[in-house]
Amino acid sequence: EQAPPSARADQVILVTVDGARWQDIFGGIDLDILRSTSGETPVEETDTYRRFWAPTPRERRAKVMPFLWNRLVAQEGVMLGNRAIGSRMQVANRHRFSYPGYSELLTGLPHDDVIDSNDNKRYPFLTVLEWLRQDLAWPATGVAAFGSWETFNYIAEREEGAITINAGFEAFDHPDPVIRTLSELQFLTPNGFHGARHDIYTFRFGLAHLMTARPRVVYFAFDETDDWAHLKRYDLVLDALHRTDAQLEQLWTWLQADPQYAGKTTLVLTVDHGRGRTARDWSDHGAEVVGAEETWLGCFGPTVTARGESTDAGPFHQRQIAGTMAAILGRDF
Repeated sequence: EQAPPSARADQVILVTVDGARWQDIFGGIDLDILRSTSGETPVEETDTYRRFWAPTPRERRAKVMPFLWNRLVAQEGVMLGNRAIGSRMQVANRHRFSYPGYSELLTGLPHDDVIDSNDNKRYPFLTVLEWLRQDLAWPATGVAAFGSWETFNYIAEREEGAITINAGFEAFDHPDPVIRTLSELQFLTPNGFHGARHDIYTFRFGLAHLMTARPRVVYFAFDETDDWAHLKRYDLVLDALHRTDAQLEQLWTWLQADPQYAGKTTLVLTVDHGRGRTARDWSDHGAEVVGAEETWLGCFGPTVTARGESTDAGPFHQRQIAGTMAAILGRDF
């Protein structure tokens, strides 16, 4: 269902931004939603409006995620899923929440009859992460997943210890004393989320592993966009997207400056599920929420034709991503 890449890469980086709506990725700030969450303050007087408002969707999205739009999409690859221009991507699973979405993404199939909760539970379905590690005979450090949500200890592998995983409030041992300090600080910065740490720790630990262990596949699973949305803090959802964009810039800049990774690494950027479309239901998702099946995908690097936004295409499905990641590395999952 997907065309094989025209070239292959030596490494793949996967990044997911939990529950990030395609409307916010492709269109920037939604004034109706901001108005519904800003209380007594007129929307035009909010700091969020001043930072992110612009007359057109293209300008607004570039204010929220400038590196994504001005560099990655403009020069390095393609984005799918902007339904405003006929590009459609969606989950194949019917549950439309996190664990089923991530499992579909990583295993290549929905497992609706079995995976129907977000419980910390391991399932017998092989993920592309552990398959690649076995198929290419890499050490466990050669494929790594860093997740803000603790459940990635179960999502990313069916067999415990198959790959390197650090997820949730979990200590991260590293020779760099700065990273060891961050490992201590994560436990001292509570956030009100359920089993999820702040994304900055996930990013810094994953980047540190990248720099020292030199893995071939790394998965960064960010969570704050979903957590703040459930708390109906649209302002903080946009802040989280803006921070994620800065982290993508830091990650990509490092990759392009390192001989092992420069010009030989493909970045895959996507999401586990969508959300509601309106100010009434934007904070929710699940089987009953219209629009929660709508997702998006960005792919950047040497295996990708740099063509910007895809138009009048699809529907593509989350289940195609696992096979695409393997194909980027020249393997058939």
